[in-house]
Amino acid sequence: MLDTLYESRIDSLPLLARGKVRDIYAVGDEHLLIVTTDRLSAFDVVLPDPIPGKGAVLTAVANFWFERTRHLVPNHLAEIPLATVLPDAQERAQVEGRAIVVHKLKALPVEAIVRGYLIGSGWKDYQASGAVCGIRLPAGLQLAEQLPEPIYTPSTKAEVGGHDENVDFSRTETLLGADIAAQVRELSLTIYREAAAYALQRGIIIADTKFEFGLDKSGGLVLIDEVLTPDSSRFWPQSDYRVGISPPSFDKQFVRDYLETLDWDKTPPGPSLPDRIIRQTAEKYREALQRLTDFSG
Repeated sequence: MLDTLYESRIDSLPLLARGKVRDIYAVGDEHLLIVTTDRLSAFDVVLPDPIPGKGAVLTAVANFWFERTRHLVPNHLAEIPLATVLPDAQERAQVEGRAIVVHKLKALPVEAIVRGYLIGSGWKDYQASGAVCGIRLPAGLQLAEQLPEPIYTPSTKAEVGGHDENVDFSRTETLLGADIAAQVRELSLTIYREAAAYALQRGIIIADTKFEFGLDKSGGLVLIDEVLTPDSSRFWPQSDYRVGISPPSFDKQFVRDYLETLDWDKTPPGPSLPDRIIRQTAEKYREALQRLTDFSG
């Protein structure tokens, strides 16, 4: 069994926040320590059961993409070894492989969502209105069909326990200013296109994903949080993809599908997961890492 971490305990640094998945600590005034736990959220509810090894997988996948996208946009990773921030070996061992040191930035209040395929809430939206988040699409598209072009459908960020709200682009211009809003949209679409093309070579379809950005002291955009992980994206195996059905998934959509079979109103507390679902979910996360990065550990 892989090491499991539901909640980190680091006494040497001030705890700033516990998010749905990540614990955030202050490292002086300029940096943060972000610990990716094995917590899993679905429908914006943190579930009681951790997924073994999930945090380490998410960290490895995100770091892989941060490196691959740095030619497009700077990211928040700081070149500070974990041992410098956590000199105590026992504290460090608790979060080794799942913690990163990052620059402290001003996060933008928008989630930059890009959709390349018609699935999830986008499919429901399309069935009801012929559009996704106000973007009109051709008639006659089927479930899971690839869109003619990827579309940008931002949302506002909810607090823990809240629900993200889809907004139109003009709302992001109000929140961010026209220039930054346009930069976020174009960068998000560019990153998605490059990443989707790479992943397809590895047998993975990235159906949709979300990015988060912050601003540095000079007002420049920086990619933050996580990027193109199984938590922030919908990954499908290309070999099993068929238009008209909801494809199997490498990500937490597997858990969402299970939860949809329960009599649960999608409000806290979340239900416990069976061992079978926990084990299969952990396997799906690891397979995504292996396919994308050739990691074999």
